[in-house]
Amino acid sequence: MRVTTKMIDKQLRVKGKLIDLLMKSSHEEKWLNSMRKIKKRSDATAGKDIDGLQCSEEWIPRTSDGSKIRVRIYKPLHPKGNAPGVLWIHGGGYAMGNPEQFGATYKKLIDASHCVVVAPDYQLSIDAPYPAALDDCYDTLLWMKSHVKELGIREDQLMVGGESAGGGLTAALTLYARDKGEVNIAFQMPLYPMIDDRMITESAKDNNALIWNSDYNRWAWKLYLGELAGKEVPPYAAASRATDYSNLPPTVTFVGDLEPFRDETMQYVENLRKAGVTVDFELYKGCYHGFDIIQPNAEVSKKAVSVFIQSFKYAVDHYFAEQTAKKMILKGGHSIT
Repeated sequence: MRVTTKMIDKQLRVKGKLIDLLMKSSHEEKWLNSMRKIKKRSDATAGKDIDGLQCSEEWIPRTSDGSKIRVRIYKPLHPKGNAPGVLWIHGGGYAMGNPEQFGATYKKLIDASHCVVVAPDYQLSIDAPYPAALDDCYDTLLWMKSHVKELGIREDQLMVGGESAGGGLTAALTLYARDKGEVNIAFQMPLYPMIDDRMITESAKDNNALIWNSDYNRWAWKLYLGELAGKEVPPYAAASRATDYSNLPPTVTFVGDLEPFRDETMQYVENLRKAGVTVDFELYKGCYHGFDIIQPNAEVSKKAVSVFIQSFKYAVDHYFAEQTAKKMILKGGHSIT
């Protein structure tokens, strides 16, 4: 899908082009070098607190080898207790980023619901391929379940969300948690998720959009999948490969119509709805990948975030998942099995 400047929302053009120039990579090795440089810059911000939030840090054990996962915890300045617990998984093509870079999202979620956000600094693909990141996120989810009192969260309102690769990990994690049967998730928020390594949809083919294009996507999947690239890829690595979408939690997501993930997100939404899962979904015209973060002051970005947060607030009031049964319990006694 070829994208021209005229196709881009006017309020997104200048900032998008500037950021795109700063991260421009014409070949795979240059892109890999950029990922390494970005990782070094991200490491320098580790531990930085976010104004207006109560911030802390834990190091929790990995079940695989006993090493530690750095986990950031964000709460309101005056926690009320018994709050929704949100596992938020940062984006970055599976290859870059850290929890500290997404403070604006945590602030919006906490302002909307007084929730507690738990954000793992999962292993990046630049250091370790799949399943390292997924395992770290699942270990963090289990840790949340076993530490609800200490965190001040509800056992029956564990939610998961993330942007881009974080959205991909969100979609994969809900599949994995459903199949493992150890923890039930009440709601998921996989925003413009990176979920299909095959790149066979129209929007993923030959896409030259700003911020994230087909080349970056191909290189990122190759790095994330490691030895699995080009082979049989499990749905826990790329959620679009799933064949069973039943018994997944209610969902909210959105995506721009110009980016590579457009079609895979729309197909994911359709698959969820066919399986009986409640989904709030919006497609935004003239928008490239991560538009809401790149230019948050654009009207379309404000609208996208507002709709997403309203859906989240509804979920806080209506969606619960008891840990004693694989059943979504809705306020008022109704259930989704």
